[in-house]
Amino acid sequence: MTIPPAQAAVAALCAEATGAARPVETHISAVFVGPGRVLKLRKAVRLPFLDQTDPARRAALAEREIALNAPHAPGLYRGLRRVTRGADGALSLDGAGEAVETLVEMAPIPPGDFLDSVAARGGLSPALLDSLADAVAALHAAAPRVALPDAPAAFRRVLDGNLASALAAGLPAEAARAWHAAACARLEAIAPALSARAAAGFLRRCHGDLHLGNLALWQGRPVPFDALEFDEALATTDTGYDLAFLLMDLELRAGRAAANRVFARYVARTGDAGLCAGLALWLSTRAMVRAHALAAAGRDAARYLAFAQDALRPVPPRLVAVGGVTGTGKTRLARALAPLLGAAPGALHLRSDEIRKRQHGVPPETRLPPSAYTREASARVHDELFMMARIALAGGQSVIADAMFLDPAMRAGIEAAAGAARFDGLWLSAPAEVLEARVSARSGDASDADVTVLRQALRADPGALSWQVLDATSDPLPAARAALGLLPLDEPG
Repeated sequence: MTIPPAQAAVAALCAEATGAARPVETHISAVFVGPGRVLKLRKAVRLPFLDQTDPARRAALAEREIALNAPHAPGLYRGLRRVTRGADGALSLDGAGEAVETLVEMAPIPPGDFLDSVAARGGLSPALLDSLADAVAALHAAAPRVALPDAPAAFRRVLDGNLASALAAGLPAEAARAWHAAACARLEAIAPALSARAAAGFLRRCHGDLHLGNLALWQGRPVPFDALEFDEALATTDTGYDLAFLLMDLELRAGRAAANRVFARYVARTGDAGLCAGLALWLSTRAMVRAHALAAAGRDAARYLAFAQDALRPVPPRLVAVGGVTGTGKTRLARALAPLLGAAPGALHLRSDEIRKRQHGVPPETRLPPSAYTREASARVHDELFMMARIALAGGQSVIADAMFLDPAMRAGIEAAAGAARFDGLWLSAPAEVLEARVSARSGDASDADVTVLRQALRADPGALSWQVLDATSDPLPAARAALGLLPLDEPG
């Protein structure tokens, strides 16, 4: 990759202004990263998907980049810089002469703070993954809604474009065409659901390129940047498809548990269990995007092509419920089991505590007053839990439901939500002194239950239990895996 000769003088000015020895280049830009500032120069190139040969077009794209990204990363995007030519022909930044180029200025980000680098060193902690999901949920909440006459037809064009790109990049033609046929069949099956989502407002002007390399730690939190600014059609999509790029990237870079945690947290913040209907297709398509991009660059794409194919293979969904009084470790067990169940990125973990917080419009870690825990309020929480479980299962995604389920009617409700899917109920139990120690030590969690609540729960009669009772004094995961028919921890699979 090279900078067009006509922009050589501008590139030299960028290098001098930043102190960058050489830029970081893509097909469409050159980014000069210095110790105190970053300048981004759009290349004057014409590509099959983009024409940047007109300076006015490059200026408009620079302005669009600022408008799209600055609200989500305050301070990272510093503004536009005009390259001007003086009367003597010399170039300067924001001078008095004629503007010949428009640059985007950003603050520098330490290389290790891009989330693909954080993932590579194993730094995606549970707290960071939760913050990442929160950032994406906020991005989508602020994204403008867009009306399209036929959302499934628009996505069919995405699939057709990916097939053409896959063939042009040299991916195995038979595999690429088989993927396209399977993807189109899946699209046809879910077209009514995608149309309904578009009508409900989930079709929005999204980020468009939401992978780990386009997220970074900034001022102590993960923020998205470098949204797709040059193609409104590609960036106008279902929020679930936007999220799917991140989930696919997490699964293949950091593992399924990381992808599953972001998946669950995103749904906890948005309530959008309906995205499960399109998730398999969206994950597959995002993997195919990465596969043909790697192949076009002469790199090995086999892993991404395999994931694109595997994601479209149906996996029968199942519902697992985890109950027991507070402190038994329901959430810990549910989070350990969720990545092991069902299709990528694993079962959707639905937690009653998080549903309650969303119903009250607060983050999961915000404490609620006792008035939020009336019998009527709890009934609303469980009704939504049952509804979300039914929606996710109908979309082909397994579910793990996490609540106390002390009331036999609540247990009956979650069992009924399974419908025709396999249901397993797990009941966790441990001595009172163990539970009190755990609850007393808990902090920063979605559960507001304290020792007083625990003692009340222990006095309650849960009625006859048909669920499998597991001793949660120590780690119940091995017993839970056995109960669910999963491989033991020491066996491959």
